[in-house]
Amino acid sequence: MEKTFFRLLSVLILLSLAAGSFACAAPAPAPTAPAAPPPSEVTPAPAPAPALVPAPSVPSPFKPTTSPSNPPANPIIIMASTTSTGDSGLMDVLIPVFEKKTGYVIKPIYVGSGAAMTMGERGEADVLLVHSPDAEVAFMQAGHGATRKLVMHNDFVIVGPAADPAGIKGTGKATGALNKIASAKALFVSRGDNSGTHQLEQKLWLQTSLNTTGQAWYQQTGQGMGDTLQIANQRNDYTISDRATYLAQQGNLDLEILLEDDAALLNIYHVMQVNPERHDVNEEGAAAFVDFMVSGAAQSLIGQFGVDKFGQPLFVPDAGKAEGDLAVP
Repeated sequence: MEKTFFRLLSVLILLSLAAGSFACAAPAPAPTAPAAPPPSEVTPAPAPAPALVPAPSVPSPFKPTTSPSNPPANPIIIMASTTSTGDSGLMDVLIPVFEKKTGYVIKPIYVGSGAAMTMGERGEADVLLVHSPDAEVAFMQAGHGATRKLVMHNDFVIVGPAADPAGIKGTGKATGALNKIASAKALFVSRGDNSGTHQLEQKLWLQTSLNTTGQAWYQQTGQGMGDTLQIANQRNDYTISDRATYLAQQGNLDLEILLEDDAALLNIYHVMQVNPERHDVNEEGAAAFVDFMVSGAAQSLIGQFGVDKFGQPLFVPDAGKAEGDLAVP
């Protein structure tokens, strides 16, 4: 009897505790929604925004996400570029501006465009600034590049001794000038380094149907544009140069421009970000440099570069333009 009493008492206690727990767990009643305001107090819906008109294709302002006061996590950017951007002094103007605005540090490597793209293919550079359009397209199609943007252009010129032994001055066409040089067996020095300049030269020789291999009058330096100009100057050779490097070194040269203004001598520069999905590169830094090169700030500097010293810009800024609309300066 006593055991039964205690069992019943235990059951009653458990039931009482369970009921209390259920009461605590029960959800609070939902709040009553406020009454709707009278019709006169209802706030009208905002008017739909007007349709945006696409902005014209012009260089954009450069708005870096980093700065010296907000330094990037990975500050070093390896930029591989054609020798002409270094020999002309252009990058000596652009790089400090970019570094000051962003806190990044550019490590430039000046080689021929072909060598620069080889570095990109190996993931040895983060960003490229080159002037070999056909090779650039192949680079992008092979998946080595993430972006490719038009930056600027100038033109190539054929330079040589003032005496002009092959008589190319006034020829008008680059291929005609090369034919005359070959016929006269006048000395011609090539960069021979697979640079953008060398590739342009080889394309012109191909159009003449002339074979320069093994010809005593045709020699290669394997050097950059500045060095090749100095060698041609010492030997009174003809050579092909980008206009910017020639003008930058003109004070130390006896060579003269003997042929220019041929559409075949157009010299176009693009900036390309190396593909971070294929290579271990500085993705953020490369993207920032690409954006800077096509920004209004950089394009303005490019358009002014050389005017004070040579009376003409050494490069024509082209961001936002169609490549097919470009012409020799």
